[in-house]
Amino acid sequence: MNSFFQAAVMLATLSASVPFRTFAATQDGPVAAAVDPSTSAEVPDAPQAAGATPASGSPQTHSAVPSGPPAPPDMQQPKRILGVMPNYRAVSTGAVYTPPTWRESLVMATENSFDYSSFIFTGLTSMIAEGDDAHPQLGKGVPGFWAYSWRGFIDKTDGNYLVLFALPTVFRQDERYYTMGKGTIWHRTVYSLGSVLITPNYQGNRSFNYSELAGRGIAQAVSVVYYPAQERNFEDVASKYGYAVMRDALANGFREFWPDISAHLFHKNNP
Repeated sequence: MNSFFQAAVMLATLSASVPFRTFAATQDGPVAAAVDPSTSAEVPDAPQAAGATPASGSPQTHSAVPSGPPAPPDMQQPKRILGVMPNYRAVSTGAVYTPPTWRESLVMATENSFDYSSFIFTGLTSMIAEGDDAHPQLGKGVPGFWAYSWRGFIDKTDGNYLVLFALPTVFRQDERYYTMGKGTIWHRTVYSLGSVLITPNYQGNRSFNYSELAGRGIAQAVSVVYYPAQERNFEDVASKYGYAVMRDALANGFREFWPDISAHLFHKNNP
Protein backbone atom coordinates (compact mmCIF):
# COMPACT_ATOMS: atom_id res chain seq x y z
CA MET A 1 0.00 0.00 0.00
CA ASN A 2 2.97 2.36 0.42
CA SER A 3 3.33 2.52 -3.36
CA PHE A 4 -0.36 3.40 -3.68
CA PHE A 5 -0.10 6.37 -1.34
CA GLN A 6 3.13 7.53 -2.99
CA ALA A 7 1.38 7.42 -6.36
CA ALA A 8 -1.57 9.34 -4.89
CA VAL A 9 0.68 12.13 -3.60
CA MET A 10 2.45 12.38 -6.97
CA LEU A 11 -0.87 12.45 -8.82
CA ALA A 12 -2.20 15.20 -6.56
CA THR A 13 0.90 17.29 -7.20
CA LEU A 14 0.60 16.84 -10.96
CA SER A 15 -3.15 17.54 -10.89
CA ALA A 16 -2.57 20.84 -9.13
CA SER A 17 -0.31 21.91 -12.00
CA VAL A 18 -2.87 21.27 -14.76
CA PRO A 19 -4.34 24.54 -16.06
CA PHE A 20 -8.06 25.04 -15.44
CA ARG A 21 -10.66 27.50 -16.60
CA THR A 22 -11.62 30.73 -14.84
CA PHE A 23 -15.19 31.44 -13.87
CA ALA A 24 -16.82 34.77 -13.31
CA ALA A 25 -17.97 34.66 -9.72
CA THR A 26 -21.14 36.35 -8.54
CA GLN A 27 -22.78 36.61 -5.18
CA ASP A 28 -25.16 33.83 -6.22
CA GLY A 29 -22.33 31.53 -7.31
CA PRO A 30 -20.04 31.06 -10.32
CA VAL A 31 -21.22 30.72 -13.87
CA ALA A 32 -19.11 29.89 -16.88
CA ALA A 33 -18.03 33.14 -18.47
CA ALA A 34 -16.89 31.44 -21.68
CA VAL A 35 -20.17 29.73 -22.58
CA ASP A 36 -22.81 31.32 -24.78
CA PRO A 37 -26.21 30.55 -23.17
CA SER A 38 -27.77 30.26 -26.62
CA THR A 39 -25.78 27.06 -27.19
CA SER A 40 -26.74 25.42 -23.90
CA ALA A 41 -29.51 23.41 -25.55
CA GLU A 42 -26.83 21.57 -27.53
CA VAL A 43 -25.41 20.03 -24.36
CA PRO A 44 -28.29 17.87 -23.05
CA ASP A 45 -26.11 15.75 -20.77
CA ALA A 46 -24.63 18.75 -18.98
CA PRO A 47 -26.14 20.31 -15.83
CA GLN A 48 -27.59 23.69 -16.67
CA ALA A 49 -28.22 26.62 -14.41
CA ALA A 50 -31.78 27.83 -14.87
CA GLY A 51 -31.58 31.32 -16.22
CA ALA A 52 -27.78 31.39 -15.90
CA THR A 53 -26.13 34.17 -17.86
CA PRO A 54 -22.48 35.04 -18.26
CA ALA A 55 -21.13 37.60 -15.89
CA SER A 56 -18.57 40.24 -16.74
CA GLY A 57 -16.52 42.66 -14.72
CA SER A 58 -16.67 40.41 -11.66
CA PRO A 59 -13.75 39.13 -9.59
CA GLN A 60 -12.11 36.07 -11.13
CA THR A 61 -11.46 32.82 -9.28
CA HIS A 62 -9.58 29.71 -10.34
CA SER A 63 -11.92 26.84 -11.02
CA ALA A 64 -11.61 23.07 -10.88
CA VAL A 65 -13.73 22.78 -14.03
CA PRO A 66 -11.81 22.75 -17.34
CA SER A 67 -12.35 25.45 -19.92
CA GLY A 68 -13.60 25.19 -23.46
CA PRO A 69 -16.52 25.96 -25.75
CA PRO A 70 -19.54 23.64 -25.74
CA ALA A 71 -18.70 20.23 -27.16
CA PRO A 72 -20.06 19.47 -30.65
CA PRO A 73 -22.79 16.81 -30.75
CA ASP A 74 -20.40 13.99 -31.68
CA MET A 75 -18.08 14.81 -28.76
CA GLN A 76 -20.67 15.07 -25.99
CA GLN A 77 -20.77 12.62 -23.12
CA PRO A 78 -23.53 9.99 -23.53
CA LYS A 79 -25.68 8.76 -20.69
CA ARG A 80 -24.34 5.28 -21.43
CA ILE A 81 -21.09 4.13 -22.98
CA LEU A 82 -21.69 1.49 -25.65
CA GLY A 83 -25.27 1.35 -24.42
CA VAL A 84 -24.21 -0.48 -21.25
CA MET A 85 -21.84 1.37 -18.92
CA PRO A 86 -23.70 4.10 -16.97
CA ASN A 87 -22.15 7.51 -17.49
CA TYR A 88 -24.43 9.69 -15.39
CA ARG A 89 -21.52 11.40 -13.62
CA ALA A 90 -19.91 12.75 -16.79
CA VAL A 91 -20.47 16.35 -17.92
CA SER A 92 -19.63 17.45 -21.45
CA THR A 93 -17.03 20.12 -22.16
CA GLY A 94 -18.30 23.70 -21.97
CA ALA A 95 -21.20 23.10 -19.60
CA VAL A 96 -22.56 26.04 -17.62
CA TYR A 97 -21.47 25.30 -14.07
CA THR A 98 -23.99 25.12 -11.26
CA PRO A 99 -23.53 23.17 -8.02
CA PRO A 100 -25.71 20.09 -7.63
CA THR A 101 -28.60 20.06 -5.19
CA TRP A 102 -28.78 17.27 -2.64
CA ARG A 103 -31.65 15.77 -4.62
CA GLU A 104 -29.54 15.68 -7.80
CA SER A 105 -26.73 13.98 -5.88
CA LEU A 106 -29.18 11.45 -4.45
CA VAL A 107 -30.57 10.67 -7.91
CA MET A 108 -27.06 10.26 -9.32
CA ALA A 109 -26.10 7.82 -6.54
CA THR A 110 -29.32 5.86 -7.07
CA GLU A 111 -28.89 5.68 -10.85
CA ASN A 112 -25.34 4.41 -10.47
CA SER A 113 -26.35 1.84 -7.84
CA PHE A 114 -29.50 0.34 -9.33
CA ASP A 115 -28.84 0.60 -13.05
CA TYR A 116 -29.23 -2.81 -14.70
CA SER A 117 -25.55 -2.75 -15.66
CA SER A 118 -24.62 -2.62 -11.97
CA PHE A 119 -26.15 -6.07 -11.49
CA ILE A 120 -24.35 -7.38 -14.58
CA PHE A 121 -21.02 -6.00 -13.31
CA THR A 122 -21.59 -7.43 -9.83
CA GLY A 123 -22.53 -10.81 -11.30
CA LEU A 124 -19.43 -10.96 -13.49
CA THR A 125 -17.03 -9.95 -10.72
CA SER A 126 -18.72 -12.40 -8.34
CA MET A 127 -18.30 -15.23 -10.85
CA ILE A 128 -14.62 -14.39 -11.22
CA ALA A 129 -14.09 -14.15 -7.46
CA GLU A 130 -15.92 -17.44 -6.85
CA GLY A 131 -13.94 -19.13 -9.60
CA ASP A 132 -10.65 -17.88 -8.18
CA ASP A 133 -11.76 -18.80 -4.64
CA ALA A 134 -10.88 -15.26 -3.55
CA HIS A 135 -12.58 -15.78 -0.19
CA PRO A 136 -12.54 -19.53 0.57
CA GLN A 137 -14.78 -19.04 3.59
CA LEU A 138 -17.65 -17.94 1.31
CA GLY A 139 -17.82 -21.33 -0.39
CA LYS A 140 -18.15 -22.53 -3.97
CA GLY A 141 -20.92 -23.18 -6.46
CA VAL A 142 -24.31 -21.47 -6.32
CA PRO A 143 -24.17 -20.77 -2.55
CA GLY A 144 -20.70 -19.28 -2.99
CA PHE A 145 -21.80 -17.17 -5.95
CA TRP A 146 -24.70 -15.78 -3.92
CA ALA A 147 -22.37 -15.04 -0.98
CA TYR A 148 -20.05 -13.07 -3.26
CA SER A 149 -22.89 -11.33 -5.09
CA TRP A 150 -24.76 -9.75 -2.20
CA ARG A 151 -21.54 -8.62 -0.57
CA GLY A 152 -20.33 -7.12 -3.84
CA PHE A 153 -23.63 -5.32 -4.31
CA ILE A 154 -23.47 -3.80 -0.82
CA ASP A 155 -19.84 -2.78 -1.39
CA LYS A 156 -20.82 -0.93 -4.55
CA THR A 157 -24.07 0.58 -3.30
CA ASP A 158 -23.00 1.97 0.07
CA GLY A 159 -19.85 3.32 -1.60
CA ASN A 160 -21.94 5.12 -4.22
CA TYR A 161 -24.26 6.74 -1.68
CA LEU A 162 -21.35 7.83 0.50
CA VAL A 163 -19.18 9.16 -2.36
CA LEU A 164 -21.87 10.66 -4.60
CA PHE A 165 -24.51 11.83 -2.13
CA ALA A 166 -23.89 11.82 1.63
CA LEU A 167 -20.36 13.20 1.94
CA PRO A 168 -20.58 15.65 -1.01
CA THR A 169 -23.66 17.14 0.65
CA VAL A 170 -21.78 17.49 3.95
CA PHE A 171 -18.54 18.81 2.42
CA ARG A 172 -20.35 20.81 -0.30
CA GLN A 173 -18.47 19.16 -3.14
CA ASP A 174 -19.41 18.22 -6.69
CA GLU A 175 -18.58 14.60 -7.56
CA ARG A 176 -19.58 14.80 -11.21
CA TYR A 177 -16.80 14.37 -13.76
CA TYR A 178 -16.16 17.48 -15.89
CA THR A 179 -14.59 16.55 -19.20
CA MET A 180 -11.48 18.49 -20.21
CA GLY A 181 -11.88 17.44 -23.85
CA LYS A 182 -8.90 19.41 -25.18
CA GLY A 183 -5.18 19.57 -24.51
CA THR A 184 -2.35 17.08 -24.53
CA ILE A 185 -2.94 13.44 -23.69
CA TRP A 186 -0.65 13.91 -20.68
CA HIS A 187 -2.66 16.82 -19.24
CA ARG A 188 -5.96 15.09 -19.83
CA THR A 189 -4.72 11.86 -18.27
CA VAL A 190 -3.36 13.61 -15.17
CA TYR A 191 -6.54 15.68 -14.86
CA SER A 192 -8.88 12.69 -15.16
CA LEU A 193 -6.98 10.36 -12.86
CA GLY A 194 -6.40 13.18 -10.39
CA SER A 195 -10.13 13.87 -10.07
CA VAL A 196 -10.29 11.33 -7.25
CA LEU A 197 -7.97 13.66 -5.32
CA ILE A 198 -9.13 17.11 -6.47
CA THR A 199 -12.77 18.00 -7.16
CA PRO A 200 -14.88 21.18 -7.46
CA ASN A 201 -16.58 22.57 -4.39
CA TYR A 202 -19.95 24.35 -4.60
CA GLN A 203 -18.14 27.55 -5.62
CA GLY A 204 -16.53 25.71 -8.54
CA ASN A 205 -13.05 25.97 -7.02
CA ARG A 206 -10.52 23.19 -6.48
CA SER A 207 -10.83 21.31 -3.22
CA PHE A 208 -9.30 18.16 -1.77
CA ASN A 209 -11.66 15.30 -2.57
CA TYR A 210 -12.71 14.34 0.95
CA SER A 211 -15.93 12.84 -0.41
CA GLU A 212 -14.16 10.26 -2.57
CA LEU A 213 -11.34 9.31 -0.21
CA ALA A 214 -13.33 9.32 3.03
CA GLY A 215 -16.39 7.76 1.38
CA ARG A 216 -14.44 4.78 0.05
CA GLY A 217 -12.72 4.45 3.41
CA ILE A 218 -16.00 4.37 5.34
CA ALA A 219 -17.44 1.84 2.89
CA GLN A 220 -14.46 -0.46 3.43
CA ALA A 221 -14.72 -0.03 7.21
CA VAL A 222 -18.37 -1.09 7.04
CA SER A 223 -17.47 -4.13 4.93
CA VAL A 224 -15.58 -5.77 7.81
CA VAL A 225 -18.98 -6.47 9.37
CA TYR A 226 -20.08 -8.88 6.62
CA TYR A 227 -16.80 -10.31 5.29
CA PRO A 228 -15.16 -13.36 6.94
CA ALA A 229 -13.39 -12.72 10.21
CA GLN A 230 -10.10 -13.92 8.73
CA GLU A 231 -10.08 -10.91 6.40
CA ARG A 232 -10.85 -8.26 8.99
CA ASN A 233 -7.30 -6.96 9.09
CA PHE A 234 -5.67 -3.73 8.00
CA GLU A 235 -3.83 -5.20 5.03
CA ASP A 236 -6.93 -6.68 3.38
CA VAL A 237 -9.09 -3.62 4.05
CA ALA A 238 -6.37 -1.26 2.80
CA SER A 239 -5.94 -3.34 -0.35
CA LYS A 240 -9.68 -3.18 -1.11
CA TYR A 241 -9.65 0.55 -0.40
CA GLY A 242 -6.81 1.14 -2.84
CA TYR A 243 -8.60 -0.94 -5.48
CA ALA A 244 -11.84 1.05 -5.05
CA VAL A 245 -10.12 4.43 -5.41
CA MET A 246 -8.03 3.24 -8.36
CA ARG A 247 -11.15 1.88 -10.05
CA ASP A 248 -12.81 5.29 -9.78
CA ALA A 249 -9.71 7.01 -11.16
CA LEU A 250 -9.51 4.67 -14.15
CA ALA A 251 -13.25 5.06 -14.80
CA ASN A 252 -12.80 8.84 -14.99
CA GLY A 253 -9.86 8.36 -17.33
CA PHE A 254 -12.07 6.27 -19.58
CA ARG A 255 -14.82 8.91 -19.42
CA GLU A 256 -12.37 11.63 -20.44
CA PHE A 257 -11.29 9.89 -23.62
CA TRP A 258 -14.50 8.08 -24.54
CA PRO A 259 -15.86 10.86 -26.82
CA ASP A 260 -12.58 10.75 -28.79
CA ILE A 261 -12.61 6.94 -28.91
CA SER A 262 -16.25 6.90 -29.99
CA ALA A 263 -15.71 9.47 -32.73
CA HIS A 264 -12.74 7.45 -34.04
CA LEU A 265 -14.36 4.02 -33.85
CA PHE A 266 -17.67 5.04 -35.34
CA HIS A 267 -16.18 7.63 -37.73
CA LYS A 268 -18.34 10.45 -36.42
CA ASN A 269 -16.96 13.63 -37.94
CA ASN A 270 -17.98 17.21 -37.53
CA PRO A 271 -19.74 18.67 -40.59
